[in-house]
Amino acid sequence: MISRITEALFSEQPQETLYHYTSLSGVLGIVGSRTLWASDIRYMNDSAELRHTADLVEREVAERINSGHSRPHLLTSFLDWVKNRITNGHILFGASFRANGNLLSQWRGYSAIGKGASLGFNPETVSRCAQVQEFRMGRCIYDRHTQQKLIAQVLDAVEVLAIEIDDGVERDVYHELFEHLESDLLRLAAILKHPSFEEEQEWRLVSPVVPDYRQAAVSFREGRSMLVPYMSFALALEDHEPVALDHVFLGPTPNISLSMNSMKMCLAKHGIRPVRGIEYCQIPYRQN
Repeated sequence: MISRITEALFSEQPQETLYHYTSLSGVLGIVGSRTLWASDIRYMNDSAELRHTADLVEREVAERINSGHSRPHLLTSFLDWVKNRITNGHILFGASFRANGNLLSQWRGYSAIGKGASLGFNPETVSRCAQVQEFRMGRCIYDRHTQQKLIAQVLDAVEVLAIEIDDGVERDVYHELFEHLESDLLRLAAILKHPSFEEEQEWRLVSPVVPDYRQAAVSFREGRSMLVPYMSFALALEDHEPVALDHVFLGPTPNISLSMNSMKMCLAKHGIRPVRGIEYCQIPYRQN
C-alpha cells in the first residue's frame, strides 16, 4: 500500500531546468569528475525534515488515540519505531535541485564570501542518469494538509499489516512487521519538507535504500563539523561525455567580470557550453 504511494510520488518527471547550488570548489569537483555527491539525508543542511516526518506521524497517532482508536498499543509502537529508525535505520542518500536558480536564501548559504554558483542541469539528462543508476527523482511536498493526508495513509497501511496480530503482543513483534514499510517510509520522508522551505521548489534526487553501508559504495567527505557519508551520482553515462548544462547563474561576487570570465573558461575547458549561457545573479555582493 505504501509502495503505491511512493511510486506515484516519484513518477512525475521534471520538465524545467534543475538548478544545483554549490560553492566554486563544488563546481570544480562536479565538472571535473562529472559526478554529484549525494549525501546521507540525515547529514544534509535541512535534515530536520526527517524529524518533521516523525512529528507528522506523532500528530496522526495522537489524533487517532484521542478519537478512541481500538489499538493504541499498535500506534504507539509504530511511533517509537519511526523515531528510532528514521535516524538509526537504513540509509538514503540525496541531492537537491531547485526549480529557481536565483534565490537570495540559497546564495546566502552557498556564497557568503562570494564563491557560489547555481548549475542548471538538463532535466532529461538527469532523469536518464537516475534511471540507469536506480536513483529516483521526486518533487518535494510542502503543503501541510497533503503531508498529513499521506501520513494518514501510512497509518492505514500499518493497521492493515497488523490486522492478524493481537494488540497485546510485545513491541518487538510489531517492529518486525514495520520493517516491511521502512524503505518506502524513508523515501516518503525524503520529500516531505517543512512548509517554511516552500520557496525553494525543490526536487530531490534519492538513492536506492542502503541497509548496510559497509557493503555499498559509500564514501566520506569533510563537512562543516563532522564527516559526512555520501554516494557518487554520475552526471554523464558515456566516457568523456561532458556534463549537460542548460544554464548557469554566478552567485554574488565583488569581481563580476573576472569571475564570469574564469567560469566560462573552466566550463569550456571541460567541454561544457550551457545552452542558455552563463548569467550573473544581479544580487549585490555584501561582505559578511
